[in-house]
Amino acid sequence: MIIDVTDASFEAEVLARSDQTPVVVDLWAPWCGPCKQLGPLLEQAVSAAGGAVVLAKVNVDENPRVAQTFQVQSIPAVFALYGRKVVDGFVGAQGEAAVRDFVARLLPSEDELALATLVEQGDEASLRQALELDPGFEPAVLGLAQLLVDTDRGDEALALLARIPDSPESRHIAAQARTDVPDDGYEAKLDALLDRVKTDDDARQEFVDLLELMGPLDPRTAQYRKKLTSRLF
Repeated sequence: MIIDVTDASFEAEVLARSDQTPVVVDLWAPWCGPCKQLGPLLEQAVSAAGGAVVLAKVNVDENPRVAQTFQVQSIPAVFALYGRKVVDGFVGAQGEAAVRDFVARLLPSEDELALATLVEQGDEASLRQALELDPGFEPAVLGLAQLLVDTDRGDEALALLARIPDSPESRHIAAQARTDVPDDGYEAKLDALLDRVKTDDDARQEFVDLLELMGPLDPRTAQYRKKLTSRLF
């Protein structure tokens, strides 16, 4: 896949996409002779990867913020991102063999392909098989933990989440595992917990979990976060 990326679309088209697929960012400009030589080589190598790698082309004259993000001093400049991190790159024109090798280094291994396939299948047996291959594979941990929560196995989900670093996704699943949505809504429960949050660790955790379940878009979340802060400090 080959796409044109702008300052406005960089977050969605490059950073978010790199969570799942390696993205090669080609920083170029119409006046740059070496860019015109390198561009077709990158396009050819990425096309040969059969969708396993995405090429994002950025005209730095029209999109200076992206160039500033990479602190580019000269072009052509090429960066490979995976998991929102730069994992490889080079500056200046390269020959066909070097470009082909650069893209080849980004291709997933057989084990990585197997893990991705198992996670995509998404059933419990497949997710557990993925974790046998890689016990800390975050997408499999998150997928299985959510499945466990959905089938009333919250304690097992929490033990599983302990394998991976804290993240917004893991916090939300953990909150689901620890806390049920009150039948009469959130506010009555939150109000009842407020008097206990300063001295009762369990009450404070339940309060925070309820805010997590409400989510940042609920206007009550910010209001109750302020109330929690005022009680704690």
